[in-house]
Amino acid sequence: MLKLAIVILNWNGKHLLERFLPSVIGHCPAYAKIFVADNGSVDGSAGFLKQHYPGITFLDLKKNHGYTGGYNRSLNLIQAEYYVLLNSDIEVTQGWIDPIVDIMDKNPDIAACQPKILSWHERSLFEYAGASGGYIDKYGYPFCRGRVFGHLEEDSGQYNASVDVFWATGACMFVRGSDFHLAGKLDNDFFAHMEEIDLCWRLKRMGKRVICLPLSVVYHVGGGTLPKNNPRKTYLNFRNNLLLLAKNLPARQFYLVLLKRLILDQVAAAKFLLSGQHQDFLAVYKATFSVLRNIRKKRKEGKALPYIAVSGVYGKSIVKEYYLMGKKRFSQLDASRFMNL
Repeated sequence: MLKLAIVILNWNGKHLLERFLPSVIGHCPAYAKIFVADNGSVDGSAGFLKQHYPGITFLDLKKNHGYTGGYNRSLNLIQAEYYVLLNSDIEVTQGWIDPIVDIMDKNPDIAACQPKILSWHERSLFEYAGASGGYIDKYGYPFCRGRVFGHLEEDSGQYNASVDVFWATGACMFVRGSDFHLAGKLDNDFFAHMEEIDLCWRLKRMGKRVICLPLSVVYHVGGGTLPKNNPRKTYLNFRNNLLLLAKNLPARQFYLVLLKRLILDQVAAAKFLLSGQHQDFLAVYKATFSVLRNIRKKRKEGKALPYIAVSGVYGKSIVKEYYLMGKKRFSQLDASRFMNL
């Protein structure tokens, strides 16, 4: 069996492959193999790879299955001890693989791990999608060491400790192959956004650990598929965030959280409306109605794994902490309030 499969999912990202694939190839150990899985690109990506990188295995998925469907289809075709789910807009660095493989080899209970993610554009800053490891608050809002909502901290080594986290970023996630499949893979209904949080929650419900190892460092462009201010992204983020709660919380907890989240989401929708972002306003309501239609389905799916308390949850409202109390940095949060959920 292959030790490590680096799987890059591509959708019309030829320009990104041209820029970033050389760094992946240049820092690929002998025990690893690179795959590019293509979600039906029409920008010449396939021809570019065949001409310039014939040694890389190209998986033609024919059409756009999203992040979730694209990876599920690809990883079904690859047998490996470890997978690396790697965005096409990531610049890797020397030694980014070995420390993570080493710690996962030594700790079979670690199912997933991410490196430290810094901004490719402003290399001293953490990057939005993962920073130095992800968490959620008691209402399901995600944040990271180094990034709370839109505030990105400067990296001065303050989050260099290797720690257990709630979720590892899908931009650069190492995941044990056997655990990925046992957990049920990624949820195809998510399509894209927050699917990695759902996967990590299910891994933790299996009694596994998720960690961040900042000794490994990569640089992420971000927003390569959908720009930051995009109604489609707004819809997916609001919908998928509620769906992962529906799947992973016991019924009594879920419905209490849902009531409060519906109020908070209406506040977010009103903020979009007052800012003139009418399509984002509508996206929040479309997301809410979609979740309400699918609660029963997701509750049923969630019962496939035991509901156990998992670590890495902040026991306060990160919305209140950030917007009302001005806590923009992860280090300002009350460390004693991280709990099991």
